[in-house]
Amino acid sequence: MSTACCPGSFDPVTLGHLDIVSRAASLFDQVSVAVLVNESKRSLFGLEERLAMLREVTADLPNVTVDAFDGLLVDFCADRGIGAIVKGLRSGPDLDYEMPMARMNVGLRHVETVFVPTAAAWSHVSSSLVKEVASLGGDVSGMLPSPVHAALVQRLAERRSDT
Repeated sequence: MSTACCPGSFDPVTLGHLDIVSRAASLFDQVSVAVLVNESKRSLFGLEERLAMLREVTADLPNVTVDAFDGLLVDFCADRGIGAIVKGLRSGPDLDYEMPMARMNVGLRHVETVFVPTAAAWSHVSSSLVKEVASLGGDVSGMLPSPVHAALVQRLAERRSDT
């Protein structure tokens, strides 16, 4: 059985993320969406919220599971018998950033990285840019799954009312 993981912070999950996950699901028998636990990074959504959103928006992909991990991604992969990491690439700088990690992952645990070019429709989308645009009143509804967009709008409204 071929297995892969799609790692990330997914804060929040975008349609670009979902495109990569669904394409990975068509290439591998089993795909684990691996959500990074990073206590030092200030996220808009908590870990449990991100896990729940991802489970909801991948529910139609029967060979996809959603899990959290901390520490080294290759240890997560080794513990679960996952042989490949799938990463989406939007542009050359993404490749420059990802390539050393891909080489390190092979060196540490013999886990290969498969690069999937981001679909042109999502090549400009990132979670941080989506959050920034939404916080300034821009319409990002076409970049997020509907339930994620609703959660983002609500969270930003809560943040505004707290200040």
